[in-house]
Amino acid sequence: SYRIDGQSIEIFELRPMWNDPAKITESSIAKATYVKSKGEWKIYWMKSDLKWQSYEPMPSVKELSSFTETVAADEYSCFWG
Repeated sequence: SYRIDGQSIEIFELRPMWNDPAKITESSIAKATYVKSKGEWKIYWMKSDLKWQSYEPMPSVKELSSFTETVAADEYSCFWG
């Protein structure tokens, strides 16, 4: 799923809890934040310490579609593991 918060779009995964399928858990996957002054989207991934980290192989893109393509490809296994 995704949410929009100000200039940021966050992609996250919703799953049933392993020990109680009636409860749903949320895991952050990726985030893009638009920097208007630069006309680009900064890309972040959620590290195991639960802090957003800049996606160093491609820290920013010009088009939002490039962000979604980068997350889907997950060339360095940062987003989906």
